Amino acid sequence: MKRIAIIGISGKLGQYMTEHALARGYEVTGVCRPESVDKLARFGDRISIVPGRTTDADVVQKAVAGADGVLTVLVPWGSDGMATKMASAVLEHAEPGARLVFSCGWHVTKDASDRYPLKDRLITWVFGRIAKLTRMADIDDQEAAARLVFASDRDWTVVRASDLEEGESEGLPIWAEHVGDPVLATNRTRRTDFALFMINALTDPGLSRKAPAIVSRAADSARTHRHATLSAS
Repeated sequence: MKRIAIIGISGKLGQYMTEHALARGYEVTGVCRPESVDKLARFGDRISIVPGRTTDADVVQKAVAGADGVLTVLVPWGSDGMATKMASAVLEHAEPGARLVFSCGWHVTKDASDRYPLKDRLITWVFGRIAKLTRMADIDDQEAAARLVFASDRDWTVVRASDLEEGESEGLPIWAEHVGDPVLATNRTRRTDFALFMINALTDPGLSRKAPAIVSRAADSARTHRHATLSAS
């Protein structure tokens, strides 16, 4: 892995991923809206920026050209199919052998083995309906985008994060194949560690074509049940 592209580089997760990528010596090219370029000023000439919409296939094509890996912050903002447009552009234009890593939340279902408590399902349903009615976000679109990835023949990983918080790193998160695993019960991960897991997934063959659900390795549930699940270390 030498050169990577980050689609959605100017957000909090994107900037954390940039920090971790630079620490590993990767060449980084990122896509962000023109009005967000200033957010990346602290990186100076250590990164290349392709200003433009992350849903613009031509912009994405330019950014991913020659990249060994592509990290995509699969966000569902708005009501114009943002997440599916991002996923489609990356799947179509990334180099044939590129490693593709996408981010989303636990609410995205991989298969029937994922288990969600009734309370969580109700919260997701209510938030999803409110977000869609106000045109703030479309969770259904993010789920549709993930299904596009799952159905592709690419070398992909979809990282599903628990609730995120700021703070110093607690190390590489623990992961489970299915939501509902007891190791995930604490439901928290530091945002910088989510980014670290994304970067680590670029070179972890054990995560290929999987949708790991992650939690902080310092979380109570991870400490209690770590022996019974897969570890990302």
